[in-house]
Amino acid sequence: MKTLKTGAQQVKEIEDKLAALEKDFPGCGSSPSSGESVDASSAGMPNSADAATSAGKFPSFQGKDLDGNEVTSDKLFSGSKVTVVNFWFTTCKPCVGELGDLEALNKELASKGGQVVGVNCFTLDGDATAISEAKDILAKKGVTYKNVWFASSSEAGKFTSELFSYPTTYVVDKYGNIVGDPIVGAITSPEQQKTLSKLIDQAIANSEG
Repeated sequence: MKTLKTGAQQVKEIEDKLAALEKDFPGCGSSPSSGESVDASSAGMPNSADAATSAGKFPSFQGKDLDGNEVTSDKLFSGSKVTVVNFWFTTCKPCVGELGDLEALNKELASKGGQVVGVNCFTLDGDATAISEAKDILAKKGVTYKNVWFASSSEAGKFTSELFSYPTTYVVDKYGNIVGDPIVGAITSPEQQKTLSKLIDQAIANSEG
């Protein structure tokens, strides 16, 4: 996680420099396009040949939300027909850029018995500074859905360390099964939204079947 944070800070410094250049030379930079992502290796995240992309059970965990309330994967998933799990980190521009879309999705899913849950990778192991920074961004973006953390040494933590790009979004049914392949990159493009919608419908069908 230390390596990840160091790499992400370097990415942030580069983005800050680009922002400064944009002020002096309008048009030299551009906002992330729909579906854009940040490669994990560029942010210091180890890249695994066995990245967490295959379907199966979402790793069980015992963790907490950002307010310190206990959270277990069993209760988290079993209480909803579908759970959209979004992995992000604080200095990832595409990640932060899609928070508003995820909040809107969470409200939409509430009427279907579903939810969105965020996992900010900087907050793993309960890092107090990272939690404070994440909560600040979430508040500014008007996000109300639950964000959780767990131990980096846990199975869920190892699963997280194998992600190759951010943001990455998984769809999970009430039995804890991952439905389909993960959505890599922001969900803001029509194509990504269409794919996500199909996975959500499948998860709900699994849960009701």
